[in-house]
Amino acid sequence: MRVERCTHETLDDLATLRWELLPEAPIATHHTEAAEDLSAPDRAIAFIVRDEDGVAVGFAEASLRRDYVNGCETSPVAFLEGIYVRAEQRKRGVARLLIQAVEGWGKEKGCSEFASDADIGNDVSRRMHAALGFEETERVVFFRKSL
Repeated sequence: MRVERCTHETLDDLATLRWELLPEAPIATHHTEAAEDLSAPDRAIAFIVRDEDGVAVGFAEASLRRDYVNGCETSPVAFLEGIYVRAEQRKRGVARLLIQAVEGWGKEKGCSEFASDADIGNDVSRRMHAALGFEETERVVFFRKSL
């Protein structure tokens, strides 16, 4: 397994993996959004893991957040925007490789904290975060009222 920083040349692999994670959006939307992030290397990054055959099997996207990040005390904060590993590659250290790559990037950018979030009902994601060294800091319920 090898981790690589995503570039415009590997954007199709990233868009495909993003679509596998979030299929409700068209792949073209994933491609456009990922391209925008890659065009702002001062605030966002993406990494891909490839297997021994060179096939992309997982990705992580992160950003620098300078606004308040729940549970954090410093700024900027490296924030995990998304992570995905294909089912057949899980439990093989792929997510750990991706998290380590983002941690290195965050440190390079002057961050002393690394944050993420997960839907309260997403037990798989919450367990993965805990296994990778994240600690839960708080729970939030969002409200809305039509005007």
